[in-house]
Amino acid sequence: MNTSPWGAFTADYTQQATVTDWPVRIALVAVVLGLIALALWGMRRGWRRRQQSQSWIAEPMEAPPDAGALGAPVPGLFVGTAIHGDWMNRVVVFDLGVRSRADASWGQDGLWFEREGARDLFVPAAAVESIRTDRGVAGTVRARDSVIVVTWRLGEAVLDTGFRADDTDGHGTVLDGLTATVAASAHEAGEK
Repeated sequence: MNTSPWGAFTADYTQQATVTDWPVRIALVAVVLGLIALALWGMRRGWRRRQQSQSWIAEPMEAPPDAGALGAPVPGLFVGTAIHGDWMNRVVVFDLGVRSRADASWGQDGLWFEREGARDLFVPAAAVESIRTDRGVAGTVRARDSVIVVTWRLGEAVLDTGFRADDTDGHGTVLDGLTATVAASAHEAGEK
């Protein structure tokens, strides 16, 4: 005879409950995987549609005319490029909207972003319309005045390209260098 106070209680639970109903579990996993695939397909389709709608944007230069005339590179983050005045309208053609690690260099000819995992970008000094600091660009928000935004013209398009240096010294160096480059370019254009 079982004298344990739990004896009557344990005798009722000797049979183990069914843990999983495999057909239902497989169906649920298939539904979740189908929803993920549908979301990825929709994102890809939206990206391609945006590429088609931005096909009017000219192809930018990938390298400066004279790489030797550029200053020392400053490492940072290429935040992306958006249509000027619409910071959420990311430019997806020619990898302009791809966020990536980059080194920013500048000289009298313009600004060069040597990027990792995306096409390099050269912005001629004559194409730069303004330089400012802002919270972000291309749908990316950062700390106040932590992103250097270069407004420039590429064919018929006016674009905002953002760069964020790795540290505050680099941020000041890039901002001062770009401002001096644009001022010198504007001065040369005024003399011609």
